[in-house]
Amino acid sequence: MELQTLTYLVVGASFALYIGIAIWARAGSTSDFYVAGGGVHPVTNGMATAADWMSAASFISMAGLIANMGYGGGLFLMGWTGGYVILAMWLAPYLRKFGKFTVPQFIGDRFYSKSASTVAVVCLLIASITYVIGQMTGVGVAFSRFLGVSNETGIYLGMGIVFAYAVFGGMKGITYTQVAQYIVLISAYTIPAVFISLNLTGNFLPQLGLGANLVGTDVSLLDRLNQVVTDLGFAEYTTSVPGSKLNMFVYTVSLMIGTAGLPHVIIRFFTVPKVADARYSAGWALVFIAILYTTAPAVAAMAKYNLHATVNTAITTNGDLYAEESSLKYDERPDWMSRWEKTGLLKWEDKNGDGRIQYYNDKTKSADVLAKAEQAGWKGSELTVNADIMVMANPEIALLPNWVIALVAAGGVAAALSTAAGLLLAISSAVSHDLVKNVFAPNMSDKNELLVGKFAMAGAIVLAGWLGLNPPGFAAGTVALAFGIAASTLFPVIMMGIFSKKMNKEGAIAGMLAGLAVTLFYVFAHKGIFFIKGTEFVDLIGGPNSFFGITPEAFGAIGAVVNFIVAFAVDKVTKEPPEHIQHLVEEVRIPRGAKAVDGAH
Repeated sequence: MELQTLTYLVVGASFALYIGIAIWARAGSTSDFYVAGGGVHPVTNGMATAADWMSAASFISMAGLIANMGYGGGLFLMGWTGGYVILAMWLAPYLRKFGKFTVPQFIGDRFYSKSASTVAVVCLLIASITYVIGQMTGVGVAFSRFLGVSNETGIYLGMGIVFAYAVFGGMKGITYTQVAQYIVLISAYTIPAVFISLNLTGNFLPQLGLGANLVGTDVSLLDRLNQVVTDLGFAEYTTSVPGSKLNMFVYTVSLMIGTAGLPHVIIRFFTVPKVADARYSAGWALVFIAILYTTAPAVAAMAKYNLHATVNTAITTNGDLYAEESSLKYDERPDWMSRWEKTGLLKWEDKNGDGRIQYYNDKTKSADVLAKAEQAGWKGSELTVNADIMVMANPEIALLPNWVIALVAAGGVAAALSTAAGLLLAISSAVSHDLVKNVFAPNMSDKNELLVGKFAMAGAIVLAGWLGLNPPGFAAGTVALAFGIAASTLFPVIMMGIFSKKMNKEGAIAGMLAGLAVTLFYVFAHKGIFFIKGTEFVDLIGGPNSFFGITPEAFGAIGAVVNFIVAFAVDKVTKEPPEHIQHLVEEVRIPRGAKAVDGAH
């Protein structure tokens, strides 16, 4: 069957499955809509949490970034996985014990202040909307290539699908849809990885293939990849770091604590019946997440090797990389390259007019590489490869069967849509429950609250789609910004709310505002005010990454430090929390038993 037809069938069948599940499990009450009635099995919740967690950034973009960054890309694996462990061990059981199903609700009750809750809503909305932009970017990448439509049309289609099952199904529909999406995305990620690992190294497990020798040689995949990229002027794959070791460390910390502060993941721990179930579901989620996260480094390395080997035939024959016949003739390029060129995410420019593709680092400081390139008549690197296509194009580059390529299309879309749905639910509950009902209309009925929540979700879908058309960076880079915002605002206040019974409302509010202000100032300086291109003011702060070389994606950890310092400083000069609040904090820290999830108050 033709690839395009098969892709339509596989992706269309997955859409029908998701919408069918949403209709079957549609929400009939606020409890169903926000926490699936609080009766989800821990294993089911673990699988749904994994799908919620492994977004377009994990599926589509992470391996691409690791492929580009090499060793330094491991910060995404360490940050996101480590952060989940923090969330599972330090936060989830205590929040579940508290019994409220949204982060702003916990903050409002713990800090006995509607103002604190409102500030938390603002922080949550900024972080979640930024995160959704990354998912919409991923949807556009997947749809534009595999459905043969433009990036813009792909985003519009994604908006429609998410609207159909998230708005009507609520958390109940989303939970069971995400179980199906996890099965689709993990199959789509691991099956091609197994094929490619067998082709390159003869190893069935990609995790073992990463460290194994190439088939028919006594040279390991990583050693050969290192040799290839350094000979072409790129940084050594197994040692390169992003910017500096300080930036890599801060970036990792920002991703870790940002993970622990993300509301759409936290809310999942309120869908299980008991505190013990929250711990079990966290453990199962880690198992399901680990399958993809331990495969990603192998996918990245193998995709990079295959890409270079495609455009430079000397790589597989150990020939001269700079010989004329080594560079692939553009007219003889494989079909997958022409297909991706139509999306605009893969571009070729014949700078020296020889009709061949030269792909190397023309910005290298290596005099030897530049001299060889000049002698060969190369006038600059001619291929531009968007990092977000590396996973999606991987099975095509490796010439795998059409059904595998179609499965990857469905997996990429599933990854983006699953997380987008969870984020939109967090946005919906923050607006309808924590803002409108808690602040403006406390006597609002459940029916009207549900209606407001659906309108809020629809509005968030439109806003995220519009921003997704003009994203501030790659999917994973945009998501990293969202993690930074969560790290600098929500994580510190949740930690202080659980572990510092003396922290008062004034300290909490001041800390959140300070962390948010410092982080957004630095991010907007680089990315533009509210990510609008042309409004950057990076010169005002002394140039790019002017704060000790720290990138805006990593700055959340600095914002978190500011948050803690300001909160404790203000706490010292203001009144202690009431006695009953201090007793409440002590009670919450003993994770035995659980109050019922409060879906009405």
